[in-house]
Amino acid sequence: MITTERPVVGTGSGSVQGTREDGVAAFRGIPYAASPVGELRFAAPAPHPAWSGVRDASRPGPAVPQGPSRLELVMGPRTPDWDEDGSLTLNVWTPRLPGDVDSTTEGPDGGTKRQLPVLVWFHGGGFTSGSGGWDWYDGRNLAAAGDIVVVTANYRLGPLGYLYLPELGVDNLGTRDQAAVLAWVRENIAAFGGDPDALTVGGQSAGAFSTLYLGLSPVTGPQISRLISQSGPFGLTPQAPEVAADHARRFLAILGVDGGQNVLGALRALPVEQLLSGFGQLAQDVARPGDVAPPMYPVLGGFGMPQAWEQAVAAGRLDGKQLLAGTTRDEMTAFFAFDPRVQAASSEQARAIAAGQVADGGERFDRIAERCPHASAADVLTEVETGTVFRDGTLAIADHHVRAGNSAYVYQFDYAPVPDPDRLGAAHCGELPFFFDTFDAYPYPGSPMLGEPTDAVRALGRTFSRAAASFVANGRPDAEGWSPYRAADPAAVRHFA
Repeated sequence: MITTERPVVGTGSGSVQGTREDGVAAFRGIPYAASPVGELRFAAPAPHPAWSGVRDASRPGPAVPQGPSRLELVMGPRTPDWDEDGSLTLNVWTPRLPGDVDSTTEGPDGGTKRQLPVLVWFHGGGFTSGSGGWDWYDGRNLAAAGDIVVVTANYRLGPLGYLYLPELGVDNLGTRDQAAVLAWVRENIAAFGGDPDALTVGGQSAGAFSTLYLGLSPVTGPQISRLISQSGPFGLTPQAPEVAADHARRFLAILGVDGGQNVLGALRALPVEQLLSGFGQLAQDVARPGDVAPPMYPVLGGFGMPQAWEQAVAAGRLDGKQLLAGTTRDEMTAFFAFDPRVQAASSEQARAIAAGQVADGGERFDRIAERCPHASAADVLTEVETGTVFRDGTLAIADHHVRAGNSAYVYQFDYAPVPDPDRLGAAHCGELPFFFDTFDAYPYPGSPMLGEPTDAVRALGRTFSRAAASFVANGRPDAEGWSPYRAADPAAVRHFA
């Protein structure tokens, strides 16, 4: 329920006025950087100009420019709501503002503590789609579940976020946006009741990939105490610079931009719709069967990506941080269930796709096919890539983390919709309404990955959401039977179904 009270909070750029929703103060569409338009398109995020008076923060800002999601058939369709102008915004949900009557809580030492732990959560979408302002990522219930402050944010996507022109200072702009979000939180979150020194960064899919590298980065890592990784595609490394440069050349050629001219000037003069159309053409041109990597995503050696995670984790860059990480049981059905090429593939064709993704993909395919002789070729390929793209990397990171003396908790999300006519099982993205407890958010109800949630399903969501929120609050997920992870021990993985 939204009440008539409209709380006002001061930030470094000016005051914002939010709403009260079921006891949680919500502030939406707060700019953390200037609009990336004009000379700021294809530039690092710049500070937002200060404003006078009180800025309305009752509605989220527009999504950043993007095409349709690859997973609309799984999650449900979204109505386009993007605009380049005003898109670099974030949203804050807090159960207690500093001025509230009940703003003082007891701290661990028996004294008083006025500041709440903070979760900054980055959405997925393959670095090509998504928005922190969409209803399904509403942080109200999660904030209330754990007495924590929740922040979601937009960051630039596709060519606007990950075009690679390092000689012009253009690299990993979307990752630079994420770092700017963390800087904004560091400076401003205390005004919303949050503790800037009790920061958890989390995300799903591309957001989990981002989370890991923000935690590993010498620039942003020292700010972060805890990490939440949901379905991180850690079978992918940051894009190789030579591949990123080749895709940039192809992209410019599609747009008709001559590399000898003022490239940035030409790109800034084009309508954003033309950039998105050219990016869509590039995606078609470079697509390979079974490949989930987008044509542009964070580049190795660019901002925030000094080395691949395997080397950074081995070097101890995550040491001292607490980790919660997991995957869904059937990640790749979200990508393959509606792909006619995969569904029609023969066993030989599916094996070739697996072999083209990782060095031992063919051998993995053979082992699973032998173990599951009645499975279709598409199902075997789905299981292979669920492991190689998502599960194996998540477990490898957790294994190394605990062997180095750190704390980790690992889950597998096994819930599958009933009925399940599309045979999605526990697909990629399937845990999102459970994490945020947003079962009724548009367009979830009736979506293929969720179906119509029963009371028991909603109860599972509250359990999962409370566990995540308690991890943010104290480093321990509050869920029966969820013990700290033990390296290479499948029994130490908490299953949710």
